[in-house]
Amino acid sequence: MSAPDGLYRALKKELDFPLAWGTSPIRDFEEWRHTARAKVEEHLLVERQDETPYAPEYDGISEGDGYERELVTLSLTRHERVRGALLTPRGRPGPFPAVLLLHDHGARFDIGKEKFVRPWYDDDRLASARDWAGCHFSGRFVGDELARRGYVVLCLDAPGWGDRGPVAYEQQQALASTFYHLGSSLAGLMAREDARAAEFLAGLDRVDPRRIAAVGFSMGAYRAWQTAALTDAVAAVAAVCWMSGLKQLTVPGNNILRGQSAYYMLHPGLSRFLDFPDVASIAAPRPMLLFDGGLDPLFPADGVRAAHERLRDVWRSRHAEERLHLKSWPDLGHVFTDRMQDEVLTWLDRVL
Repeated sequence: MSAPDGLYRALKKELDFPLAWGTSPIRDFEEWRHTARAKVEEHLLVERQDETPYAPEYDGISEGDGYERELVTLSLTRHERVRGALLTPRGRPGPFPAVLLLHDHGARFDIGKEKFVRPWYDDDRLASARDWAGCHFSGRFVGDELARRGYVVLCLDAPGWGDRGPVAYEQQQALASTFYHLGSSLAGLMAREDARAAEFLAGLDRVDPRRIAAVGFSMGAYRAWQTAALTDAVAAVAAVCWMSGLKQLTVPGNNILRGQSAYYMLHPGLSRFLDFPDVASIAAPRPMLLFDGGLDPLFPADGVRAAHERLRDVWRSRHAEERLHLKSWPDLGHVFTDRMQDEVLTWLDRVL
């Protein structure tokens, strides 16, 4: 055994997540939530932007199938303006329930928000968006489906995608390194922006602030439960194909150890306190749906089981196990198919 390998094994063995609910000496759940959220925020390495005005600018209205479409540009931080797609149901009174829709990674950067919302504003991106929807979403644009169903939908580009890119795959590591050298964090920036986006959505007159869900696939699923951990503006979470215990992911060949895409989901030092399901548990006892594909090569079954058991323990401790919907689709891989979407939509209608 090489010295680095021995050190890796020793460090992994020492991970015991002492701040996890049930392990932490804190016995009051609300106090634990406050403490655990503060620990996550500390490791984001990006300061809160609460005082930065959103200053939204809207770019016309286009008619969709039962909904209206517009582009909105806003300040999620004081450093950059971000453009997103905003869909609003038509022909019925508001305020409406709403979904913050969080796109995946997928090693495809020319489209971001367009992965979930049909780009009516850009014919050049439409072919890419249709290709992506065909590969992962049974040909559907999930955002458009939600808007037809009666939800306000907001979908923004994460740093590096769409209007904010495209970065090349090999540039991700350099980008993350640059952030670290500047005393900041790429993953922390994305986390802060997502929380701010949820709070922007909650402040819109057309939205019922008590009925906002964060919904995402793959990296977007990670973003969804992380956003609910960071802000109470999110009332429910639907996260497809991103949940595991850390120890089960840290095996040779797994993406989480390869750099590049992993840096969007890496908060240095946080694992000394909390595992992934522990962070998601900060959202308890709010409704949470987690789907995984039984054939998903990115998330080993033992890691999914371990995480699900941790989550069940937390929701059970809050007498709210019925609010936690966990399901494995044994015949599916890393996808968000129409069958999965239909079940998510039905669940959202019920909990919101």
